[in-house]
Amino acid sequence: MRGLLVRSSLRHLGGHPWLTALSLLGIALGVAVVVSIDLASGSALRAFERSTDAVAGRATHQVVGGSSGVDERVYRELRLRRDAPVSAPVVEGYVRAAVGDRRTLTVLGVDPFAEAPFRDYARGEAVGDVGALLTEPGSVLLSARAARALGIASGGTLPVRVEGVERQLRVAGLVEPADEDTARALESLVLTDVSTAQEVLGTAGWLTRIDLRIRDEAEAKALAATLPVGTELLRAAARAGTVEQMTRAFRTNLTALSLLALVVGMFLIYNTMTFSVVQRRGLLGRLRAIGITRGELFGLVLGEAAVLGAVGTVAGLLLGVLLARGLVGLVTQTFNDLYFVVSVRGLALEPFTLVKGLTLGLGATLLAALVPAWEAARSAPVTTMRRSTLEDVSRSRAPKLALLGLVVLAAGTGLLVWPTQALLPAYGGLFSVLLGSALLVPWVTERLSAGAAVPLGAAFGLLGRMAARSVRTSLSRTAVALAALMVAVATTVGVGLMVSSFRGTVVSWLDTSLQADVFISPPSLVARRGTTTLVPGLAERLRATPGVAASSTIRVATTRVGGVPTDLLAIDFSQTPTRPYRFKSGDAAAIWRELEASQDAILVSEPFSFHRRVGVGDTVRLTTDQGPHDFRVVGVYFDYGSDVGTMLMPRATYDRWYDDRGVSGVALYAAPGADVDALVAAARERAGDSQALLVRANRSLRQASLEVFDRTFTITHVLRLLAIGVAFVGVLSALMSLQLERARELAVLRATGLTPGQLWGLVSIQTGLLGLLAGLFSMPLGVGLAYILVHVINQRSFGWTLQLAVTPETLVQAMLLALVASALAGLYPAWKMARANPAMALREE
Repeated sequence: MRGLLVRSSLRHLGGHPWLTALSLLGIALGVAVVVSIDLASGSALRAFERSTDAVAGRATHQVVGGSSGVDERVYRELRLRRDAPVSAPVVEGYVRAAVGDRRTLTVLGVDPFAEAPFRDYARGEAVGDVGALLTEPGSVLLSARAARALGIASGGTLPVRVEGVERQLRVAGLVEPADEDTARALESLVLTDVSTAQEVLGTAGWLTRIDLRIRDEAEAKALAATLPVGTELLRAAARAGTVEQMTRAFRTNLTALSLLALVVGMFLIYNTMTFSVVQRRGLLGRLRAIGITRGELFGLVLGEAAVLGAVGTVAGLLLGVLLARGLVGLVTQTFNDLYFVVSVRGLALEPFTLVKGLTLGLGATLLAALVPAWEAARSAPVTTMRRSTLEDVSRSRAPKLALLGLVVLAAGTGLLVWPTQALLPAYGGLFSVLLGSALLVPWVTERLSAGAAVPLGAAFGLLGRMAARSVRTSLSRTAVALAALMVAVATTVGVGLMVSSFRGTVVSWLDTSLQADVFISPPSLVARRGTTTLVPGLAERLRATPGVAASSTIRVATTRVGGVPTDLLAIDFSQTPTRPYRFKSGDAAAIWRELEASQDAILVSEPFSFHRRVGVGDTVRLTTDQGPHDFRVVGVYFDYGSDVGTMLMPRATYDRWYDDRGVSGVALYAAPGADVDALVAAARERAGDSQALLVRANRSLRQASLEVFDRTFTITHVLRLLAIGVAFVGVLSALMSLQLERARELAVLRATGLTPGQLWGLVSIQTGLLGLLAGLFSMPLGVGLAYILVHVINQRSFGWTLQLAVTPETLVQAMLLALVASALAGLYPAWKMARANPAMALREE
């Protein structure tokens, strides 16, 4: 008997190839989106972790300093200690190759005599004149992979640019570790001695860190207590954790958006399995009548779902890998724009991600098939064989589902207003709102379609009334199609409004922040950060450019707060009265007076305040060159350039606590009547050839900032399109199954005189009504999703206060999208039914 059931199931799936293929496509797309996002973001993060771990080597701890690094005298004193641990100096930084693909390279300056306990990938694995590192200035070892990509041989010259200055390096040898993982981690490595690295990076006299190997915690505590002021001891393993913490919110949001596509796909799976049960209701009833048990029937439907789920999930995994290869570039660019420099040359296929995709695909499929399987198993044979019974049950169940939907919506609202910074309740509330809204669809559809019969009848006559009634009489099918399209379109509306609101807020912030006429800075490898510096003396020359009425300078340094690298802005406002910052609360004039009157006062950005739960009057401990010091927070300012958070202090305060005298950028204010373009040209001429600089007018920098913003959200737009694609497949599948299911009904209409054109019109009116209803449902839900994304998800993820802007254009686009999707999805069913032979359709199977 079991073999008979299996053959029956396979015959049914094979007899409806289009519906089976659409179901497989929906499952595959849902799984592919989730897997591709996980692989892309995971590959970027693991590439960074792998390279930093390889560079860190076998160090257990690191001595680090303030914004300038560690004075190299600290290392000398550490080596002279009688009880000194094993140690090695490190100078690390980034340069950009001026040849080939102009990739970002990691410069690692080391002491070859102290390296053996920490890093041995160069020992015995370098080809070329390795000894030149110690005898010839500017000599480096280059990874063999990078050399091949850049077209440079051993003994050749490698031109690089750092902070706008081009330098020539001699490639003394090539490093190619035998271990494949190490070779991949070091494929962008430039290895040299400490002095050459200091010269290239412009950090003479300073080390990035001192690597240590310490036996136990007692030794670490003893050493930390004797370190000079301005330095501290950290665990080497802490760096990867801080990077994961920095990017967690961004990756979580991408994962949540990708899961929306899987949720839409679940509607498709539910629709497919319901159609499978409904279409075979006669056969299933006869099987029950001849002795097939409820359990066997339940297993039959779930088995079909498992087969579809397995095939669709495997296809989704393969498609996800292909999608990830395209998305990894977008994720990497976003990481470079927002967090850190990372170079991803390949996709890391993590088994855990593939297993997760497999579990999600099969789990979602079986979960969506539970209700149809239960319906098939619990109905009595005589009831199962009647189609009208299912529709009667669907209509009688609609009010109960609506009440359940209201309960789910209330529960979701409770999760959203729960006073916590955790993201899990917020996402739980978001998905509860989607589920609750979907449960309301059957009851609302029944009411609206019944009311639509009158206006449609007036507009299209009998065909209009028939189309409206067919939506109501096929509620078990149309409600699922409407729910899938509603969720997809509402997701598009919500994400679209969120992005446009975010962009509008950023534009307003840029208009306030970018008040100077000309901005000058060296090129930076990370778009958000200006940690590069001008050559000494250049800032003063630029501020004295003819036609300048006022000017200010900024130094962007990186310090650690709670172990997390955080930007510290030191601004010199001494030559301008302008203060281009808006505060979340308090009187701006009073805040500036208090900030400039004290040398232990700082401002913090809104994300910093949110994530670290500090406000006005609280203190923040910073590692300075004079030792750890508590700074008092006197104001919280709006900032949308960093979700990690930033701090701001006057340049005089910075000079008091830090030995760094670098300048990251200069802002010039044109004299009244002066031409800004002429001022830009004058500034470039004044800089001369001393350093390559980005000299941009206000409008140019504003445009560049918005380009970074748009680039960051490119991947979000891709996810929106994929979710719409899944929904379109679902609607097409639902409409096809609905029309095929009505084949006998439509054949009777054809036999009684309905022309192919009239049949086409009937199906088109019905699909148009479905699109109109889906558009109407999606607009309030989309606005609600936008509110949740703007005021709950983004606030808890990044700490930003955004202004929600609901534009009529977005709502009109949502309605058009729903109408076009339903119209396109109805084309094939309408064409197929209009061409069908009535006599063939009237035959019993």
